[in-house]
Amino acid sequence: MHKTQKSIQADLITKILLISYLLILIWILLFKFGVQFSYMSERNINLSPFREFYTSAENVDPPQIILNILIFVPLGLYTGILFSKLHFFTKTALFFLVSFFIELFQYILKIGAFDITDIINNTAGGILGLLILKFLILLFGTHLKAQKVVNWLGILGTVLMLLLLILLKLNMLPIRYQ
Repeated sequence: MHKTQKSIQADLITKILLISYLLILIWILLFKFGVQFSYMSERNINLSPFREFYTSAENVDPPQIILNILIFVPLGLYTGILFSKLHFFTKTALFFLVSFFIELFQYILKIGAFDITDIINNTAGGILGLLILKFLILLFGTHLKAQKVVNWLGILGTVLMLLLLILLKLNMLPIRYQ
């Protein structure tokens, strides 16, 4: 099938957004904004999915669960757009592998725990991104129109996220991450 100029331009924007997203994701999850946290010298491995739910209810952190899901939604959106020909299970395996390697590197670099629950939640976030894309395609009628909406939202989200991260790094917000 022959791609139109608009489709090629939209794909280029989506690719730039995907690369930007992955770089920001790595900076947030692996480099922790360039800040040394006290827990970074500890190494933990959790291979029991959702262990905190059945060990102690007070250890459950709903905001962390939600953030672990939401942080991978863009990966699902961009993957769904750029790799629409791939089978659903191949895309799901990609979400799993990206999350797995992030968790592995957090463990190796002593900047966090290797947690199977995070991998499951991140993978669910990627799948949620695919489902949102399917909904947008149904809502707007074509893949290209849905892609343009995702691109505009992605540009806005990327700019806002970069601004937030820069302001956090410069300690110019009333909240602190250290």
